[in-house]
Amino acid sequence: MDGNTVKAILFDLDNTLIETSRAGGHAIQKTSELLKTTLALDDDTILTICNKFKQKLQHESFDPAAGRSIDEVRVGHWEESLKETVGSRSSPSLAAQCYYMWKNTRLEVLNLSPEICSLLRELRGRYKLLLLTNGITETQREKVEAVGCEEFFDAIVVGGEHAEQKPFVSIFKLCFNMLGVEAKDCVMVGDSLDTDIQGGFNAQVRATVWISSAGGSLPDGSVKPDYTIPTVLELPHVLEQLK
Repeated sequence: MDGNTVKAILFDLDNTLIETSRAGGHAIQKTSELLKTTLALDDDTILTICNKFKQKLQHESFDPAAGRSIDEVRVGHWEESLKETVGSRSSPSLAAQCYYMWKNTRLEVLNLSPEICSLLRELRGRYKLLLLTNGITETQREKVEAVGCEEFFDAIVVGGEHAEQKPFVSIFKLCFNMLGVEAKDCVMVGDSLDTDIQGGFNAQVRATVWISSAGGSLPDGSVKPDYTIPTVLELPHVLEQLK
């Protein structure tokens, strides 16, 4: 590391600042309860339906130009998951109920903890802060609004609003330009090795910080972060070392 002063911090959102995976689990649980009440299904069948939905969500390909909203696409995920599992016992209206139960519950559960709010306020006094999140515009903007994090950042960049997302260098250059800084002035903080850490490496930021609650073991062939911490709350310790 050289002696340059860190001027800006780029933060990922999901599973870095907010516990999206935990919120998603809670949302699936509530949707499971809806299915049990509506169709009187056994637990194994409900689990199959929910797992199918999660797989479709994971492998989702969304094109805004195709004429369907992301809500319509995801109602379709539930409709397909139900039909594949229980056939004619499902209905489009039940699929819509499942989707909005899942979506609304997830948004209700998502939040910035008081500790993370305090951290961001403290950092905002010393650094420029930018939120850089991959994903579909509507989905990510809904999360930003739900957790009320706009006040903590100088800028918010959603990958789905641009030609390329993390880990491509172009979106990082956009962020640097928005903040009026250079790559060597910045630290990238996130939970994804493939997008956050690889992207920071590609863009040649001053340092990459991997949030790994699981303990920080790296998969074979993975990019190596400069620092690994179990929670973003430990970021000040890293910044001290970068002074």
